[in-house]
Amino acid sequence: MISTYVPRESSLRALLSHRRHQKYPRAGSQSYPSPAAEAAATDGSTVVYFGPDLPKGVARGNWVQTDPKKGWFAILRLYSPLPSFFDKNWRPSEVEFVK
Repeated sequence: MISTYVPRESSLRALLSHRRHQKYPRAGSQSYPSPAAEAAATDGSTVVYFGPDLPKGVARGNWVQTDPKKGWFAILRLYSPLPSFFDKNWRPSEVEFVK
């Protein structure tokens, strides 16, 4: 989940990559341009799902397709981050396992 408050003046980007530095498809997997992720919660936060198949009831823009045979890691890139990022008053949430 990406919270409603992210300390940046510009945009942010969430990326997935595997060990060999090859990027996974973007959110909304396998089509370009990808649809924008939709705010999923009433507080305006955004939930992005990572997995081999699009979960039922999840907008395509909130899903990134992964390959179950390959490991991956997430990168959150902030453009023009604010001081609360650097002094660690704000930290992104961890990736959580969901069934």
